[in-house]
Amino acid sequence: MSTLLVLTNLPDRAAAERLADMLVAKNLAACVNLLAPCRSVYRWKGALQHDEEHPLLIKTTAERYGALEEALRAAHPYELPEIIAVPVERGLPAYLDWVATETKA
Repeated sequence: MSTLLVLTNLPDRAAAERLADMLVAKNLAACVNLLAPCRSVYRWKGALQHDEEHPLLIKTTAERYGALEEALRAAHPYELPEIIAVPVERGLPAYLDWVATETKA
């Protein structure tokens, strides 16, 4: 089973915590790290934006990605959320097995 690291950002800590709780409770993620706030600079609808965001690192499997993406899109407060999945090429086998076990449907 292949492991994925999924990245997204939320506008505030409370929204990040709610989303993380929901993903783990629904077995869509084995673990979600809520990182320190960061400053994001981007263009949205033609205007330059400077916003504080709260990054999440979500550990899941390729098999659960579709359901995870659907849940993220439904619960995310942004019109167009950043959802990027990066394949995990290597890792501690016992940890990767744990991710697989914790995300079984």
